[in-house]
Amino acid sequence: MTETTEQNRGPEVETSRRSQPARRGGGDPGSRGRTTIADGVVEKIAGLAARDVEGVHAMGSGLSRTFGAVRDRVPGGAKSVTRGVKAEVGEVQAALDLEIVVEYGAPIADVARDVRENVIAAVERMTGLEVVEVNIAVSDVKLPDEEEEEPERRIQ
Repeated sequence: MTETTEQNRGPEVETSRRSQPARRGGGDPGSRGRTTIADGVVEKIAGLAARDVEGVHAMGSGLSRTFGAVRDRVPGGAKSVTRGVKAEVGEVQAALDLEIVVEYGAPIADVARDVRENVIAAVERMTGLEVVEVNIAVSDVKLPDEEEEEPERRIQ
């Protein structure tokens, strides 16, 4: 009786082995190899996410905004979405420092919280990295009667 049971199991086991595709290289194909994400990629994502928050007027300090305005006017120069953003990216985690200008009248604590939440959500969703911290420095407040900082034109 033991021989009969073993004989009955033999073909079933053999059949189930044939129905599974043979895996080569071991493991899930999606997990073979490494993916690295550059600091600049995270900085772009964070910069765009921060600018989407209501109450954020601009990113960066006055000096960096001035240089950015000059660069933006140069033919072929592109707007820098990373202005005011610094990222440190590891293998599984990222930390960000942001410098923002808040519009006058906007509650700074609320704007900072909203920026932090939006940046963390965007970076984690797009990169899969864990954002361990988002430090925000409010460098200025944009007053309603202030003109935009534009460099003086040298050619009239």
